[in-house]
Amino acid sequence: MNRLSNEKSPYLLQHAQNPVDWYPWGEEAFAKARNEDKPLFLSIGYSTCHWCHVMAHESFEDEETAKRMNEVFINIKVDREERPDIDGIYMSVCQGLTGSGGWPLTIIMTPDKKPFFAGTYFPRKTAHGILGMNDLIDKIEDLWKNERDGIIESAENITNWLGQKRYTSSGKNPGTDTLKKAFKELDSRYDSKNGGFSPAPKFPTPHQLTFLLRYYRRFKDTYALDMVEKTLNAMFHGGIHDHVGSGFHRYSTDAKWFVPHFEKMLYDQALIAFAATETFLATGKTIFADIANDALTYVIRDLHSDTGAFFSAEDADSEGVEGKFYLWCEPEIREVLNEEEAGLWIKAYGIETKGNLRDGISDKTLNMNIPFLKKSSKELSVETGIDEEVLRNILEASTKKLLAVRGKRTHPQRDEKILTDMNGLMIAALAKGARGFDNPAYVHYAEKAAAFILGQMRIDDGGLFHRYCDGQTAIPGFLDDYAFFIWGLIELYETTFDVKYLEAAISLNSYMTEHFHDNEAGGFFFTSDMQEEVLVRKKDLYDGAIPSGNSVAALNLIRLSKLTGNPGLEDMASKIAEAFSQQIMENPSAFTQFLAALDFMIGPSHEIVITGDDDSDDASEMIRALRRLYMPNTSIMFIPGDDCLDKIKKIAPFVSDMKMQPSMTIAYVCSGSTCLSPVYDMESLKALLEQ
Repeated sequence: MNRLSNEKSPYLLQHAQNPVDWYPWGEEAFAKARNEDKPLFLSIGYSTCHWCHVMAHESFEDEETAKRMNEVFINIKVDREERPDIDGIYMSVCQGLTGSGGWPLTIIMTPDKKPFFAGTYFPRKTAHGILGMNDLIDKIEDLWKNERDGIIESAENITNWLGQKRYTSSGKNPGTDTLKKAFKELDSRYDSKNGGFSPAPKFPTPHQLTFLLRYYRRFKDTYALDMVEKTLNAMFHGGIHDHVGSGFHRYSTDAKWFVPHFEKMLYDQALIAFAATETFLATGKTIFADIANDALTYVIRDLHSDTGAFFSAEDADSEGVEGKFYLWCEPEIREVLNEEEAGLWIKAYGIETKGNLRDGISDKTLNMNIPFLKKSSKELSVETGIDEEVLRNILEASTKKLLAVRGKRTHPQRDEKILTDMNGLMIAALAKGARGFDNPAYVHYAEKAAAFILGQMRIDDGGLFHRYCDGQTAIPGFLDDYAFFIWGLIELYETTFDVKYLEAAISLNSYMTEHFHDNEAGGFFFTSDMQEEVLVRKKDLYDGAIPSGNSVAALNLIRLSKLTGNPGLEDMASKIAEAFSQQIMENPSAFTQFLAALDFMIGPSHEIVITGDDDSDDASEMIRALRRLYMPNTSIMFIPGDDCLDKIKKIAPFVSDMKMQPSMTIAYVCSGSTCLSPVYDMESLKALLEQ
């Protein structure tokens, strides 16, 4: 056992028995590197990363390779999900030096943390033009001994490059022209055949879809909506969707959404569910409700912890084979199902005798199949003459049987870290789904998760911890923890109208502003003013696989401004736009989550305050009717009595003049700087919103 055996991270514990003498990130490793005059070998990954496992098996578990690593380096392992600050800095180095990035991330650096070499996956031996670990070790050893001055100069240059300001103001704010340019950029990359906005590999990136929904709403551009519908449908029908057990895999290795990398991440489920819920509200099409409920069903069943919060992910591999848990051969299906069931299921889900994986994932997956929706129940009904509803019931029953059998297989490892940022996204998705589908169960799970974070992951000074694992909270929160959790709290307030969630959101937003805000240039740093600075204090807006903390914080600020009547919060969001304005206007499609905030800022937007009795059918129906509308730039408050009014007044003084009448439901609407006459029924309210 090496030093990682004392850690809590599942990823670090996976490497605790490696012959590599791993250190966790910390001063002990840096001091040893200085004392022994050795470079540092930094390996960053996460527990459900397939290629991290491959590199570990090939190199880190190999006695000869490990011996050489221990001779030449001081070796450090980092879980990117525990320390996204470290990962973010060194991933920037890798992308800058090599033009690409990914995990496992491999960095070699001086004892003072300054990098001079970067890469991702290295096989044990050099082959097919890819440098192997053994040759890499020899090369670095030679350079360290014989060309030290060059290495030090390179490390200094890279560190100076990292410290350069990567955000600049153009002197003007982005506007609707920026929204139009982003749409054109997405259109130029759009795969009209398969959906999505890239060739292989294909990632979900749901914030691109939520931007396009807003674009459709603003400009009445139905092609933008078509892009969203096509992409979500293609994902749901493809192999990236787990047709037997629900949920979505990390990404597709091909352009058709067919062959996935099989890990399942909490944040993907949350963001896909959120985008699908909004698409359902925008279109009324039940397929998008099915997509959202599918992702949420998987999370509640497989990632929900006894604490009430949600685990981080499930691995791609089981029994050492990627995807084995999810693959099927035809004889196995016929063994589980009767003849009619098997025949229909095989036709519906593209199962082939020789397997539909033409090249296999490995030699262990020959004759295996990835289920994908090849034929809909409607198409099968026409082909077989079986009533469509009957056929749909047969397929659903068959899928349940297959799921029960699959449940007896060796499960992929589950990463049981609880992360504040990822739970914030999940709370937001559940709360949004609860409103969109009128599903109280989703409220229950969202409130349980929020209660755990508010009760167990708070620092004494009012801040947040980033990680909980095996009974231990640790690591002060990063920007994403605050921004994503505040997002969840705002959604939860607008679902329950429980003032405590709005109060918590305001409190955490104030803490985030105090400790993360760049008071000189605007925007938020990724780390607080009290955290370790790893080479530089990073600040960015880029919306990659998940939205950036700055983008989410901008939208939070606008929504809190509308809910509280505090214009200073919207000014702070506007300063984010100013701080990054040049990058936004040059390449707006790289910031699609931020563009949702920009769309809100541009307006028009509405603030709706409803007063009435808590048990009033009129109030309940008005709220339900509002929730069936797609109104992304609308804030809603419900004040069900004088006690609630007194609490709300302290947070939002502008409601003081909004009178309550016994046994009467009243809706007050403000738009821009104008408040309109109160209305008393849904038809009148809808007419105001459409003005």
